[in-house]
Amino acid sequence: MVSWIISRLVVLIFGTLYPAYYSYKAVKSKDIKEYVKWMMYWIIFALFTTAETFTDIFLCWFPFYYELKIAFVAWLLSPYTKGSSLLYRKFVHPTLSSKEKEIDDCLIQAKDRSYDALVHFGKRGLNVAATAAVMAASKVSQLLHLHLYLDQKKGQGQGALSERLRSFSMQDLSTIRGDSSSTVPPSVTVRTSSKQSHPKPSRSASEGTGSSVCTCCSVCRLLRDCMNFPLRCLE
Repeated sequence: MVSWIISRLVVLIFGTLYPAYYSYKAVKSKDIKEYVKWMMYWIIFALFTTAETFTDIFLCWFPFYYELKIAFVAWLLSPYTKGSSLLYRKFVHPTLSSKEKEIDDCLIQAKDRSYDALVHFGKRGLNVAATAAVMAASKVSQLLHLHLYLDQKKGQGQGALSERLRSFSMQDLSTIRGDSSSTVPPSVTVRTSSKQSHPKPSRSASEGTGSSVCTCCSVCRLLRDCMNFPLRCLE
C-alpha cells in the first residue's frame, strides 16, 4: 500500500507536473531543441500511461512492481540517460513511420464511422423520445377524458335523483295516503261480514225476550257486534 502511494506521487509530480512546466518554458522560449525533447517525452509517457492501466491490474502482485515504475519514470526524465529520447528514436519513431499510412486510414475510417454512428443513434434517440412523448400525451388525454366522463355520470346521477325526489309533490303524497286508507284490513272485513250475517234484532223483539238493548249507545253497539250477544245498556 505504501509503495503504491509513493509510486503514484512520483508519477504525478515528477512524471507529469515537472515535464509540463518545462514544456511550457520550451514553448515560451521557442527553443526547437527543448521543444523536440519534451515532445518525445510526452509520446513515451502516453504509451507508458496506457500500458500502466493494464499492468496495474495483472502485474501488481509482481515483487517490486511499484519500485520498478518509480525507477522507469526517473530513467525517462534523467538528462544523463535520456530514456525518453532513446526509446523514441530506437522503437517508436521507426514503428510509426512504417505504419503511418495505415494508421491514418484507420483514423479516417473510424472518424467517418463514428460520425455516422453518432447521427444514427441521435436520430434513433430522437424518435424514441418523440414516441414516448406522444404516448405520454395520449395517456394523459385518456385520463382527462375518463375523469370528465365520471364527473358527468356523477352529476347526471345526482340530477336524476333530485328530479325524482321533486316529482313527489304533495298531491302525489295525498293520493298515496288516500289509497292506503282505502285498503281495509281483513279483520275489519271479517267483522263487517259477521255483522251482516247477524242482523240487529229489533227493539220489539228485544223487549219480547225480556232484555232491553240500547240502540243509541255506541259502546253497547260495538260490544254487541264483537261478542255476538245482546247487552244491557250501560247508561
